[in-house]
Amino acid sequence: MSKKHVKSSFKAEKENTEENEAPLSEQQSNVLSDFGITKAENAPHNIQCLSIIGQIEGHYELPQNTKSTKYEHIIPALAMFEQDTTVEGLLIVLNTVGGDVEAGLAIAELISGMSKPTVSIVLGGGHSIGVPLAVSAKESFIVPSATMTIHPVRMNGMMLGVPQTMRYFEKMQERITDFVAKNSNIKPERFTELMMERDELVLDIGTVLDGKAAVAEGLIDKLGSLSDAINSLYSQIERKKKQ
Repeated sequence: MSKKHVKSSFKAEKENTEENEAPLSEQQSNVLSDFGITKAENAPHNIQCLSIIGQIEGHYELPQNTKSTKYEHIIPALAMFEQDTTVEGLLIVLNTVGGDVEAGLAIAELISGMSKPTVSIVLGGGHSIGVPLAVSAKESFIVPSATMTIHPVRMNGMMLGVPQTMRYFEKMQERITDFVAKNSNIKPERFTELMMERDELVLDIGTVLDGKAAVAEGLIDKLGSLSDAINSLYSQIERKKKQ
């Protein structure tokens, strides 16, 4: 289904929805499911589950045989969740292998700016731009077998070997480091140190942290499973209702 048809479907269904009814119809739910976005049924609280998997696709399309998360799908979905009065919280499930840095950082900024309760859980891996995405939620979890891979910003293709190019990379890295430090308990200096480690990765610099190490470094809040992440989200929702 094209983006145009998706928007038309959402608009038509929205016009037929009463004020106190759930704004998502079965057709809309099916469309969101195609994008890896699901809604829990018969649950204590109405939460949405957003999965961010594979590579983050930005301004350039990836090959069709590559698992990807398209930022043009995720960004409007986040805006919709923020406005939807029936959605009480958002669970972000992450298993990423990097991708477009600016697109990933844009998604992370939107998640961190949501007023609703948010919880992230890292499964498998959080590579490169997956780190800002993981820490963008109000509380972050990682399963024991998952890993977080920290390395400097890289770029494929032809580049101009001039000082301006190096400064561009430095500024981009500063943006990522500042965001991660602001949204986690790791210090910028320690994050940079892990990022520049030379003895950890083959043919690259950086560090791979397993779940326990990611929590010990202050990068991720807690070690836990899916049930832990959901219970944390429910607790946030209940605290917000009391306020």
